[in-house]
Amino acid sequence: MNPFLMIQADMAEAQTTVDSLAAAAAPVERISLWQMALNGGWIMLVLALLLALAIYIAVERYLALRQAVKVENDDLFMNNIREYIHKGDVDGARALSKQTNSPLARMVDKGLSRLGRPLSDIQAAIENEGKLEVARLEKRVSLVATVASLGPMIGFLGTVTGMVTCFQDMAFAGNNIEINTLATGMYQAMVTTIGGLIVGIICYFLYNVLVTRINKVVLDIEVRATEFMDLLHEPA
Repeated sequence: MNPFLMIQADMAEAQTTVDSLAAAAAPVERISLWQMALNGGWIMLVLALLLALAIYIAVERYLALRQAVKVENDDLFMNNIREYIHKGDVDGARALSKQTNSPLARMVDKGLSRLGRPLSDIQAAIENEGKLEVARLEKRVSLVATVASLGPMIGFLGTVTGMVTCFQDMAFAGNNIEINTLATGMYQAMVTTIGGLIVGIICYFLYNVLVTRINKVVLDIEVRATEFMDLLHEPA
């Protein structure tokens, strides 16, 4: 065999090996989080809307609870109520209660409106008003818990639809199946699963923060309401 041809064959083989190594060493192109979310399809849009709704409710409720705690922890209100009652100025105490925008003030005003009746009636009126105030504090909080439960379920729905897409692509491809053929369905299946879990985790955390905050406010209100009842038992 011609030595010159052998050298050319060896050089061609070496070049092929170098090209293969270069292709293997080439950096893998990474997609952004935004592009990954888009690959999740319409399921990701639903998850994004639910997450936005839960965050809005959580922020709005947190600010409302913060305002309630800010007023309830101020001893000045109860001290002024005590002074009015000791003076026998019930109208002044009620006027102060109506001017103060807080659950405790509304409960105190309800109790003051029942003065002259048995203490059991006053306490029952305060307790009923307290239940209404707790319901106001818990307004829409259950929706955050609902989103926390729906998030993973909707993500799992995306997983199932993504796998169905994979099987459809496999059926249409026949014997010419390539990994790129299955990429769309696999992306949707995995991305929606991750998205659903993220939404569920965030909303579950927000819900527990709100519940803890509400329990603290309710405890403060109960302590102040008990203080008010004790004030009514004090001698004039």
